[in-house]
Amino acid sequence: MPAPAFETILYETQDGVCTITLNKPDKLNAFEGTMMKELIAAFDAVDADDAVRAVIVTGAGRAFCAGMDISKGADAFDRSKLDPEEQKEARVGGIFRDRGGRVSLRIYQCLKPVIGAINGASVGVGATMQLPMDIRLASVHAKFGFVFARRGVSPEAASSWFLPRAVGMQTALEWCYTGRMVSAQEALEAGLVRSVHAAEDLMPAARALAAEIAANTAPLSIAAIRQMMWRGLGERHPMEAHRADSRAMEQLGQTPDAKEALNAFFEKRDARYTGRVSADFPDLFPHWEEPQFI
Repeated sequence: MPAPAFETILYETQDGVCTITLNKPDKLNAFEGTMMKELIAAFDAVDADDAVRAVIVTGAGRAFCAGMDISKGADAFDRSKLDPEEQKEARVGGIFRDRGGRVSLRIYQCLKPVIGAINGASVGVGATMQLPMDIRLASVHAKFGFVFARRGVSPEAASSWFLPRAVGMQTALEWCYTGRMVSAQEALEAGLVRSVHAAEDLMPAARALAAEIAANTAPLSIAAIRQMMWRGLGERHPMEAHRADSRAMEQLGQTPDAKEALNAFFEKRDARYTGRVSADFPDLFPHWEEPQFI
């Protein structure tokens, strides 16, 4: 599948791994409407391309993402100052949908593993868009700022749901109450990131992790695991997980990939999986109703 062309991000695939790079280094990869649309389109492309087995998201230059583009000055957060056409496109029920939230929810819905390779400063939406990524690796130069209260606004990108689940309520509130910058080491100790690396080792470590997933696992299994884990965070009782587990075991157990995996195990060879996430992913949540923004 040909790689889509974008203005604000790079999209590259190699050996089953897609790398999405925020690519406005002269503006520290500041986030705005075009980047939002392109990130959503990039994850649409990821899910449609069965050759993609894992995703890495990183930033070009010395920042991951410095947050929302505030070049408009004091009106940067005032949605009423936006172009009328953009307001019309983004308003639902009279409310302007948060751009960061639209990206976070698309990452949440992704059917492929998403690895964040956080290369530098991550502020505001630059920090919150990482939260629905599955595994985050950080450079020693990375730092994280949930700075909203210092800017007179509130956390976005659905981070009031994601952040306490990642680091616990106490830490989430401290970081948001103070708005201070959090070092890579503190982020590691809090569980926000999985590991901290020298700058030159960050992408090799992320690629090695993505390659391990891509080379050794069944795509349908990975898609099921990701959806079951993330959706399970919002379920009211473990019975909901039991129902999804049961459907997954029954449906995936009948697939050619399950049979191939066992044959490969007994024959002591690498499995050759043919299941296509874009076409063969089973319905594990028949009663799931995707909430609508109203």
